[in-house]
Amino acid sequence: MIQVTVPATSANVGAGFDSLGLAVSMHNVFTFEECDGIQISSVDGTHVPAGSNNLVYRSARVVYDQLGIPLRGLRITQRNDIPMARGLGSSSACIVAGILGANALLGDKLTKRQMLTLATAIEGHPDNVAPAMLGGFVTSVIDEGQVYSVKKDIDPELAFAAFVPDFRLLTSKARAALPQMVSHKDAVYNLSRAALATAAFCDGDYALLGVATKDSLHQQYRLPLIQGGDDVFELALDLGALAVYISGAGPTIMAVVHKDDTAFFDRAAAALQQSELLRHFTVHRLLADNVGAVVE
Repeated sequence: MIQVTVPATSANVGAGFDSLGLAVSMHNVFTFEECDGIQISSVDGTHVPAGSNNLVYRSARVVYDQLGIPLRGLRITQRNDIPMARGLGSSSACIVAGILGANALLGDKLTKRQMLTLATAIEGHPDNVAPAMLGGFVTSVIDEGQVYSVKKDIDPELAFAAFVPDFRLLTSKARAALPQMVSHKDAVYNLSRAALATAAFCDGDYALLGVATKDSLHQQYRLPLIQGGDDVFELALDLGALAVYISGAGPTIMAVVHKDDTAFFDRAAAALQQSELLRHFTVHRLLADNVGAVVE
């Protein structure tokens, strides 16, 4: 039996649309065994598709097809700690798990870059799957069908406050809210800030993150889909967050804070409960995951 543990991820990190992402300390756990037919179950009561349309199974099948090896069936179990459709990479965790699990069952025939390229082809962009697989803060690009990524370990002095609402937001709906064309000015605005965010994480100059995570390409169009989202941004900044941004496609709002600022989370939780508008949000204290997916 193969077990794969995959971290949650927070994509875009503000300005790095479809290119930046980081891994945090919330995990899904999957087990894989070859068998006759398809046997898929959830060990935590979360509803998951039990047939060939299951994303973990479909991703695993891609590996078998890539290697030209017939797949007679898989027994898969899932423990789903990452909330679904909340902008924390639950789909990417399934994709990465399926690919790594199948590769391990078949004797580790694919390289990490090959697996990352397969995962990106399924997901459509590397901003979640790359940190899910590699851990840390990851910058990725796609060039001529290949994915190129650079990982930087996240400073353990940082923590992440995930403001998770009690409703889902499908990525397809969040993407549909985006304009088809953007101005040259907005493109330069984001390009410069994405570069600054990467430099800030690499150099440890976290005072720059407040500026570096500002965005003109997607957040202003997605915030109206997140009830209370503007107010969570304001609350987190008022409480002293280094930066605040929409995690992935949303609806989770992510704040970057100092690890030692534990009072931030107490004050945030109290403020959410005291607000009729924001009571549907829950704040989670997360740390960086610099390891990424683990196969055992």
